Amino acid sequence: MGADCLQCHNYTDWKTVTVGKFDHSKTRYPLTGLHAQVKCEKCHTAGPDGKPKYTGIPFGKCADCHADPHHGSFPQSCESCHSTAGWKRISLAAVDRNFDHSKTKYPLLGKHVAVDCDACHKSGDFKKEIPFAKCTDCHLPDPHNGQFTKRPQGIECTSCHTVDGWKPSTFTAKDHDTSDYPLKGKHFEVECAKCHIPKGKDTLYKVKFQNCADCHADAHDGQFVDKPYQNQCEKCHTVEGWKPSTFTLKRHKDTRFVLTGGHIAVPCADCHKEPEHPDAVPKPVVFYHWKTLNCETCHEDPHKGQFAKRMQETRADGTPFGCEACHSTKNWKDLVVFDHSKTSFPLLGAHRATSCIDCHKPPDMETKLVKADFTAAPVKCEGCHEDVHGKQFEKDGVTACVDCHNSSKWKPSLFDHDKRTKFALTGLHQNVPCAGCHKDNREFEGKKVLFYQHTPKECEGCHAPGTVSKTKAS
Repeated sequence: MGADCLQCHNYTDWKTVTVGKFDHSKTRYPLTGLHAQVKCEKCHTAGPDGKPKYTGIPFGKCADCHADPHHGSFPQSCESCHSTAGWKRISLAAVDRNFDHSKTKYPLLGKHVAVDCDACHKSGDFKKEIPFAKCTDCHLPDPHNGQFTKRPQGIECTSCHTVDGWKPSTFTAKDHDTSDYPLKGKHFEVECAKCHIPKGKDTLYKVKFQNCADCHADAHDGQFVDKPYQNQCEKCHTVEGWKPSTFTLKRHKDTRFVLTGGHIAVPCADCHKEPEHPDAVPKPVVFYHWKTLNCETCHEDPHKGQFAKRMQETRADGTPFGCEACHSTKNWKDLVVFDHSKTSFPLLGAHRATSCIDCHKPPDMETKLVKADFTAAPVKCEGCHEDVHGKQFEKDGVTACVDCHNSSKWKPSLFDHDKRTKFALTGLHQNVPCAGCHKDNREFEGKKVLFYQHTPKECEGCHAPGTVSKTKAS
């Protein structure tokens, strides 16, 4: 075997060609790309003599070996768009250079520019007519699963999209007016994805909207689920915002708790308190319904149970009076409801004009009546009034004011001079003012005190000598 034969064959088998030993690049047709993987017999077919042909094989054009898959659609050569790297690797730059799609009935714009040719021209047949009047001619199935079939223009992608991309949609909040649910108020500012939760092809655009609760969770934890509200947010709110509520003071009269007196001026949030920790999880709920509507539901008992028995007394409807046993909703200081005559110490005479705090004194120099122990108020005069007589009338350590005075007034005294002294007032003495005889003012415990008990009983004790006898003589 000569040396030249061994470039392609070996000793054991002539038909086995050792390609690696033959350098095809030194021929007039170097093998590049996928051609390097083609078996020799694909090109070097048998001639009339039954032997493979290695010369005289045409290779000037691709069509010498490859059939035209485009059926004569393009006058250009195959290499104008393809290379030996593979049929599917199309040089778009070469296509643009050799073929101007803008001169066809369908110029390529936006994202369509990057679409592979065979995505539209199936099987490489460029002569076949392709429908393109509607997006749905190519884009099927409907990615929205028929949710827009009832729109005036039907399922037409251009209503919401452009060739520049599916996102962002050109359908704006203003365009929402053409739907069954025009966006008003705060809804106009809501992001689309808040209602139309992104789920790819399963994203819902036909969502429930008849009731606010279709979208909004019950922020009141079921407090308004029953009649007359039935969780209808619009009874108290508008699309302009949750706050302020449209529930007015006038409407409060239709509730179980009619606002009267000072309650009318109380801000809503003072009773219906906002959560102290709004970021807490779960979020605290503002209360609007209470099981009981007694004063104690909102107000602490400042009297520490002193009037528990009175507060438990009931009205005609069976409900306890509570704080209203003494107070009204006008203000706390309005005590016209309290009837002191029903206590163990009815107010009579001058006591009726006495301030409560003058008898019900708060401890420790406090100035607020609410701190007082109302059960500890004295019921005897000497419990409140100090002895101005310097203990002249003290018996067993007590000066009993009622022996001479009553609650109508201190003066004139009720003291009966005829019965309680040894000097009955007779004659002209009946008209003499007390101070005409009782003049003995002394210092007692740092105060001037008028003493009565040592007043003289003899005439000379008050009258000048001789005046009494002359009076008698005349």
